[in-house]
Amino acid sequence: MQKPRILIAGAGLGGLTAAACLLKKGFDVRVFEQASQLGEIGAGIQQSANSVKVLFDLGLRDQLEEIAVKPLEYEFRRFDTAELLHKIPFAAAHEAAHGAPYYHLHRADFHRILVDKVRSMAPDCITLNTKVAGFSESSDAVTLNFTDGATASGDILIGADGFKSVIRNQIVGPTPIEYTGYVAWRFTVPRARLPANVMGLVGAVWCGPNNHAVMYWISSGSVLNFVGCPPRSEWEEESWTLKRPWGEMKADFSGWHSTMQTIINAADHDQCFRWALNVRQPLSNWSTRRATLLGDAAHPTLPFLAQGAAIAVEDGAVLARALDGSATVPDAIALYQRNRIERTARVVNESNKMGGLYRIVDAEEMRRAFAERNPAKDRAQWLFNYDPLTVPLE
Repeated sequence: MQKPRILIAGAGLGGLTAAACLLKKGFDVRVFEQASQLGEIGAGIQQSANSVKVLFDLGLRDQLEEIAVKPLEYEFRRFDTAELLHKIPFAAAHEAAHGAPYYHLHRADFHRILVDKVRSMAPDCITLNTKVAGFSESSDAVTLNFTDGATASGDILIGADGFKSVIRNQIVGPTPIEYTGYVAWRFTVPRARLPANVMGLVGAVWCGPNNHAVMYWISSGSVLNFVGCPPRSEWEEESWTLKRPWGEMKADFSGWHSTMQTIINAADHDQCFRWALNVRQPLSNWSTRRATLLGDAAHPTLPFLAQGAAIAVEDGAVLARALDGSATVPDAIALYQRNRIERTARVVNESNKMGGLYRIVDAEEMRRAFAERNPAKDRAQWLFNYDPLTVPLE
């Protein structure tokens, strides 16, 4: 088919990766973002070999090496004694086994290099201040409607507008949400504010009764990222930008090891964020004939596999391949969805289950659980070895 004109709603990590993959294949791409300026909220993010292969194919290896951290290993420790329960080798071992490195990144750094990549390929590709109201489609076109009355027309629409997606809501309707009973705290601490020996160049999961915390270095090792997931009975706003009192976070980790207390005490008291962790069941369909979804709009995922952004990157590469190799737009969308539904549903479901491994109350039961279930082996068999650039599309 003649290369279709592509509209992308959302200039987050998934939308920008899709834009870069499509531009590389020669498509006419326009990205619409509701924000008045480009940037990314949040803090740490992880990218494993399955997504890094796509980023390397886009020519971003040097940029990633400059801003990222390659963890030497992942440690799983008991919350009160710091007992080492389990260890997974990363760095060279991950790249040797799976064909690309494992990176820890600051979301803002990652977003910036994707923006730069897209603009280097198409300087006027991204339009800001364009809030999506919905879309309409005919047999041969799709129109994206904005809240100010403006429109944009193309051949295909990609909804990359996040877990509160307007495009998703129009395609599949309201999605039932189940509150997990857990929230996520996040903050960052500059390395200079911490003792020199507080933590090696590793990722660390501290596991406690009905609670756990994950820490790793970002921004070339100059900043420590913290995410903690304690229980909370009441449902809260599902937003990354709402601040909560530092004292509430401190109380959620009372009795934890002195290393944890040192890190929590070093946090900026007015820069602690907390949001609800919600489950949405995987979809069996996320497309029409000329519109489809990717990333959190298609498959919002709990953070316990650290794969939400990674599978959004995968989406962009597979969608670009499907469009490049199909006879019609509907054929391409169907091919893309058919090859992403099962994999992304597995990531969502495995993420839902993984949180329980980190929050076992009894110490001996936790030791047995790690001995019986090797997280690295589980993931290596199906997750990290996936290559979005070469996997057969059927």
